[in-house]
Amino acid sequence: MIMDTVKNKLKLIFPSHSENEGLARLAVSGFLASAGADISAVAELKTAVSEGVTNAIVHGYRETPGLVTVELKLFSSGRVRLYIKDKGVGIEDIKKAMEPLFTTAPEEERAGLGFAIMESFCDKLRVKSAPGKGTTVTMEKYIYKRDEP
Repeated sequence: MIMDTVKNKLKLIFPSHSENEGLARLAVSGFLASAGADISAVAELKTAVSEGVTNAIVHGYRETPGLVTVELKLFSSGRVRLYIKDKGVGIEDIKKAMEPLFTTAPEEERAGLGFAIMESFCDKLRVKSAPGKGTTVTMEKYIYKRDEP
């Protein structure tokens, strides 16, 4: 049995300002590119990260200041585990929040597709949340090396 060990990791903590969504995308794409991920895997995870970070900023903190944490772990198997964490308002009903087109900010013309997009670009998506304590979104994806068929 081969152990799936952590080969590399990255942790980024930033204020919940919308311009930091771009920072998270750049950090994730740089990390994945240096790990040898193919272009499509990089693009998919960048999009998933954008959605997760935007959810934390817009819905988690609702215009109040806070910190967003993005953490990536690359495993020897080629699996990437990505966490997006906030300590915002939390989610009362995770199942409802994950329904396509559901949004807590309809006045902002939000599409309510964030979780659906994250799920479509990942092999696994888990959401843990508690009202008043924040939310952690965990995504996993196997990336393909550039030199693999």
